[in-house]
Amino acid sequence: MLDSLDHALLNAVQCDDSRTADQLARVVPLSPSAIARRLRRLRTDGWIQKTIALLSPKLRQRRLQALVFVILSEHANAKGKRSLDARLAAEPAVQFCFDVTGPIDIIVLFDCADMAEFTSLADRVLLADPTVHRYDTHFVRQQTKFAPFVQLGDAT
Repeated sequence: MLDSLDHALLNAVQCDDSRTADQLARVVPLSPSAIARRLRRLRTDGWIQKTIALLSPKLRQRRLQALVFVILSEHANAKGKRSLDARLAAEPAVQFCFDVTGPIDIIVLFDCADMAEFTSLADRVLLADPTVHRYDTHFVRQQTKFAPFVQLGDAT
């Protein structure tokens, strides 16, 4: 179980995981060695899935991002859905993929170099799949917020 110090530490590393244990000790009331032990435990226990670097928007501004809303065939079976999910998960151009409720079944964010790459990818992954009934594409004009952060409260 996580305590309030774990929450504070997780909140801090979500904002900037490059900080040292000494720097984290300035915002989390623990010694640097206790912080290092807790971080090891949080990673080992699976509370921290992975550490990544988020690139500057300057590096992404010439790329094409597309939100794709996928509607599955009414005859789609579980095996076909699992196969589609696996292909989407394995595709490097897929930044996220959500299985959602309502009239849309899946929402996918593709990040591609250009329209040709997107068209090829959509044809290969979506159009050729009999599980997919149809899909609608919405191209991202501007990203106004991206915050993959989960604010954790006190464990009380």
